[in-house]
Amino acid sequence: MAAIFTVGSTFAGAQELSLLSGPLQSSGENSYSWEGTYREGLGPHAAWSFSWLNEGHIPDHHRDGQTLQLWGRMPLLHNRLELSAGAGPYWFFDTVTGVAYGSYANAHGWGAVLSLRAAYYFDNRWIAQMQLNRVKTNGRPDSTAVLFGVGYQLDAPDRPGPRDGPVPRMSDVTGNELTVMIGASILNSDRSESSPAESLEYRHGLGRYLDVTASLLHEGGQVQSRRDGVAAQLWATNAFFDDRFTVSAGFGPYVAITQKDNLPVDRTGDGRVSGLVSVSASYRFGTRWLARVTWNRFATRYDRDADMVQAGIGVRF
Repeated sequence: MAAIFTVGSTFAGAQELSLLSGPLQSSGENSYSWEGTYREGLGPHAAWSFSWLNEGHIPDHHRDGQTLQLWGRMPLLHNRLELSAGAGPYWFFDTVTGVAYGSYANAHGWGAVLSLRAAYYFDNRWIAQMQLNRVKTNGRPDSTAVLFGVGYQLDAPDRPGPRDGPVPRMSDVTGNELTVMIGASILNSDRSESSPAESLEYRHGLGRYLDVTASLLHEGGQVQSRRDGVAAQLWATNAFFDDRFTVSAGFGPYVAITQKDNLPVDRTGDGRVSGLVSVSASYRFGTRWLARVTWNRFATRYDRDADMVQAGIGVRF
């Protein structure tokens, strides 16, 4: 969790957004992997990135999580081609099947991600890239994945290739926003049960790169798990394209007000308070209206982790 909070304080200068996918191998089994990444330069020979990494469905393990990596990079071909190597901590969520006290369990833990990357930068801000990921965990399956994908430079480079550093902001990203969102809640179980979900979010800007939110969340009517609760999150936020498009990453506590679960007797009542990790993007229409998409991950202590993916309309004031 400390790594996620670190991302919050560092995320302010993110300038590349990318999506990659490809084959994965773990313990002799084949699956897939995908990764969404925010990346920022720390000079011509260094960079950092924050990624949401999914390791597919290897036998008895459905694992994903967040990683914060530091990169060393080498520019070639007049700065068009970048070769880089990165490493960093990995906070993972693992849905483990075939456990003793039920059909599955939600395991959380720490590992490391080691990566090699080759990226070619085009004149129109687009990036073609290939990446090798090696995930190492203590006492759990390791994995190796080869990913291919595209990226886009959110800040226009001042010369061919990647930017050496972020463009400084001269004004605050956020004032006040109230957003209504609908979507789906997906239980991190062996069957991935889903149901409708709704939320109401108030967002307030604390500074040029920092927001805070208070939210009401309803996770739907699943037979196995249903929650209504409140959340408070601290967000690192930045805006691009004349402040019309924003990206953010947030973390904070989630408190279940109502909690109905089909739990074993010895697990009933566990975990009224959970962790909430989120990534979000919005597009602003004029000075008052916005559209927002948010992916929430609930990290529980009683095997009821869930994803809530939502979209909605908000007003700025």
